[in-house]
Amino acid sequence: MFTDRIQRITPSATLQMTAKAAELRAAGIDVVNLSVGEPDFPTPANIQNAGVFAIQNGYTHYTAGGGMPELKQAICTKLERDNKLEYRPDQVMASCGGKHVLYNICQTLFQSGNQVIIFNPYWVSFPEFVAVTGAEPVLVDTDPEQQFEPVMADLQQKMNSSVKGMIINTPSNPTGGVWRDEVISQVLDLANKNELWVISDECYEQFVYDRPFTSLANLTADPGKIITVQSCSKTYSMTGWRLGYGAGDPDLIKAMTKLQGQSTSCPSSIAQYAAIEALTGDQSSVKMMRDTFLLRRDLVINGLNNIDGLQCRTPGGAFYAFPDVTDLFGKKAGDRIINTPRDVSMYLLEEVHVVTVSGESFGSNAHIRLSYAVSDEDLKKALDRIKSALANLA
Repeated sequence: MFTDRIQRITPSATLQMTAKAAELRAAGIDVVNLSVGEPDFPTPANIQNAGVFAIQNGYTHYTAGGGMPELKQAICTKLERDNKLEYRPDQVMASCGGKHVLYNICQTLFQSGNQVIIFNPYWVSFPEFVAVTGAEPVLVDTDPEQQFEPVMADLQQKMNSSVKGMIINTPSNPTGGVWRDEVISQVLDLANKNELWVISDECYEQFVYDRPFTSLANLTADPGKIITVQSCSKTYSMTGWRLGYGAGDPDLIKAMTKLQGQSTSCPSSIAQYAAIEALTGDQSSVKMMRDTFLLRRDLVINGLNNIDGLQCRTPGGAFYAFPDVTDLFGKKAGDRIINTPRDVSMYLLEEVHVVTVSGESFGSNAHIRLSYAVSDEDLKKALDRIKSALANLA
């Protein structure tokens, strides 16, 4: 009945677990949801006020397909201020979230017969963005001992004439890993040698804890085929506003804008107006969130490593922990046998009502993902429940 492209798409595991948590809460169950990949803070007041101003003053109509000129200039200002990247307005575009930017890029660049490098573990949508174009996602191994950086021998082995691009996400969802600059430079050298498009998903760029963040386009002498993707969603706790942006080759931006003009027409005018304030206004909320997430990271990693059966290395960024659960495989609780990360996630959900996401959804058969973008109280409650549940396994 439906097209082949729909059959190629796998439903989002993170959204499925969020829906399951909502069902349990609706049934009156006390659930701790560690599956949600969004800040738990309200959108800062100055950004809210800008959205209200837009509504009350008539900024409620169509805009240019790739974003209003004032927003494009704000994006350029932000990229120069925070990332030391210089772009002109014709090199940037705004979309309905960073996810939409990534989708537009893949639709514009890739098609049947192409291959696209994706580093495993990966954000759930990366392979789907590629597969729906008819291109083939090619998974490259990473090293969990070193912030899930690429295994260079595997990357080199996967290179061939069909590979047209690669997607890099550092800081990473799901691992929280932050690659070293020298490793990124090696990867970019290989990409340039093979004339690949490099999509740099930098939506967690403000949440790096142990050293400064460097945008990929600053780590190569030839950034012409790098597309930098960032978002207001995580940085400014604006996930529901749906406003992301991309910067890169002007011809690519023009083609993406043409595609977007026939899909969503333009991003929300109200969200665009609020994004101008987000990008150019008071930035103190960003530091507040980063400082809070750092404290939560340390709380969660220390707590997980004090639970028998879990091993969790300290991630350098984002707001995720990605503990290894393989020591639990083969253990039992009654008639239940734990053999996979999915078994672990379902056991925690059903036994102690803690919602996590199985690593299998991200390409890992060894991990589960926990988001620490929740209150300290909920984190401590979740850690206590997880410890209690795993103690019952034998």
